[in-house]
Amino acid sequence: MNWTQIGNRRAAGALFVVLLLAGCTTTGVRPAPIVERTPTAASGAANEAVSAPPTAREARDGIYVVQKGDTLREIGTAFGRDPRDIARWNNIDDPNKLVIGQGLRVVPPPETAVATPVTPTTGAQSRPLIPPVAGAAAATPAPPPSVTAPAPPVAAPADGGLAWAWPLAGKVVERFDEKRNKGIDISAREGDPVLAAGDGSVVYSGSGLRGYGNLVIVKHSDEFISAYAHNRQILVKQGQAVKRGQPIAEAGKTESAAPKLHFEIRRGGKPVDPLQYLPPR
Repeated sequence: MNWTQIGNRRAAGALFVVLLLAGCTTTGVRPAPIVERTPTAASGAANEAVSAPPTAREARDGIYVVQKGDTLREIGTAFGRDPRDIARWNNIDDPNKLVIGQGLRVVPPPETAVATPVTPTTGAQSRPLIPPVAGAAAATPAPPPSVTAPAPPVAAPADGGLAWAWPLAGKVVERFDEKRNKGIDISAREGDPVLAAGDGSVVYSGSGLRGYGNLVIVKHSDEFISAYAHNRQILVKQGQAVKRGQPIAEAGKTESAAPKLHFEIRRGGKPVDPLQYLPPR
């Protein structure tokens, strides 16, 4: 399977991300390496059990349906949210008492609406469709926070007709090295807006890949993708279309010693030096 085919299967969730970025390294606190090879018969099952990321979760109109074995912490991690916020938005007093089929709001409610927990349908073993939510406003995700960011410089279109922009205004503290660092590291303050480097669609949004923390991956074409790691909070969801310069996350230090953005560009699945595509500054 080549990288282009993997990019087209965005619904594959966290497992897709392991295949997409397996073998990448970052600076700071470095995780155990992920070896890019097919496991042997003797070790394959064990390695799969250790390195496989959690099952991808999806929410429709900002509502996620509780599945068997879910915990509030796992749901919060999957959607880049604080479990305490999810509990507050859904009026949950005891986070250990989730019910299969229960609809949970995983995005902030509109300012004019009060989040109300959705009553699960009858039958603990059933997995219903999204339950009805009282009021249209309660089922509509809130817009992402308003972030004032300077207009990013834009590079002339590179091969493939794409125009790239810087995802963050900080200083490059670690440059691309094919063996050590599959992208560049940009200094940041926690909460700085992380911007989409080009037009595209989000093919991954979560924390399922060890060593990258809260990670966003954007597909720009059949040839190019970009990745944004160590975010404090993710502002977009899988399948969402984004524009160049649009805030997609807030900078942080998840799985990193200090706040920074680890940024990668991959062409045909192979990591390339982002500085060859970003505009000079």
